[in-house]
Amino acid sequence: MARDYYGILGVDSSASDAQIKKAYRKLARKYHPDVNDTEEAAEKFREISVAQEVLLDPEKRRVVDMGGDPMEQRAQGGFGGGFSGGGFGDIFEAFFGGAGGGGRGPRSRVQPGNDALLRTEISLEDAFRGVKKDITVDTAVLCDHCEGTGSESKSAPVTCETCHGTGEIQEVQRSILGNVMTSRPCRACQGFGEIIKDPCSECSGEGRVRKRRDLVVSIPQGIADGMRIRMAGQGEVGHGGGPAGDLYVEVSTAPHPVFTRDGDTLHFTAKVPMVDAALGAELSVTDLSGEELNLTIQPGSQPGQTVRLHGAGMPKLRAEGSGDMVAHLDVTVPTELDDSSRELLEKVRAQSSESVRVHSNNREGEGFFDRVRSRFRR
Repeated sequence: MARDYYGILGVDSSASDAQIKKAYRKLARKYHPDVNDTEEAAEKFREISVAQEVLLDPEKRRVVDMGGDPMEQRAQGGFGGGFSGGGFGDIFEAFFGGAGGGGRGPRSRVQPGNDALLRTEISLEDAFRGVKKDITVDTAVLCDHCEGTGSESKSAPVTCETCHGTGEIQEVQRSILGNVMTSRPCRACQGFGEIIKDPCSECSGEGRVRKRRDLVVSIPQGIADGMRIRMAGQGEVGHGGGPAGDLYVEVSTAPHPVFTRDGDTLHFTAKVPMVDAALGAELSVTDLSGEELNLTIQPGSQPGQTVRLHGAGMPKLRAEGSGDMVAHLDVTVPTELDDSSRELLEKVRAQSSESVRVHSNNREGEGFFDRVRSRFRR
């Protein structure tokens, strides 16, 4: 179903261009992201900007008056849906620059703005608990002096006398095919079809100025390195005070002195003295929230063995539960011993049934034929 572009701006189907622009400016002051930062307002601002663009374009407005939707036709585009709109003239124009008689009309002065990207670094603790972070952005914003109109007196633009509002200048050139009509954007109005007679002293008629702004971005707990947070309507304001794009904040996590992250799992290395590995011990570790956790090292723990604490890792992003924390045991052997320590270890060795030996690759319990079979399998 075709959109009601007149209803979006709240004007009659007989409204003049000046009345359409006036209705747009009235609504823009209400829904512009610099005035209303909700997502609903940002969507409404885009909607009224598209409506103004359509109704100020004579060809698009003609399609609307016939019950169609020119933006739907443009989205479907190309030759796939038949020669929609201009027929043979559009195809001829694509090859010969407008020779089919009639250009594409003036481009809208109000253009949608671009998205912006900002990178920020947080600590692993911030990623664990979530944080609100102050950021500073430098983007184009709506000009306060002219309220986005581009005019010092906030008056509406006037029709360009050079191109008579078409936004194009047509010229006839001789070629081997005969006289060929070509079109180029009007230099007097830059293709807009209208001119601001008293450009704003602050923005020079663009309706926007560059400005540094302080914002607060909400970083959710569990966010991973390289993820982006979208802030709707906080990007670049478009030419002519057009709707702002979005701001994307890309998050990177600084290295942590203890923990290494792998998805929702936190890894760390625990230095375990040889005696504690043999007899067992309790280890206290501080997690990223500052809470003390107790880790049990079982008697007879071996180098490289891991101990897992379930639910002590990173919170799952936008989901319930947390990952695990994994301790990697690094059993340390003393390099220097005093006399009493050496005496104790000598007693332990004397009572031990184990001794240094060459490790055999043969599996215990295997018979002769099993060992022969294993060799042929290699």
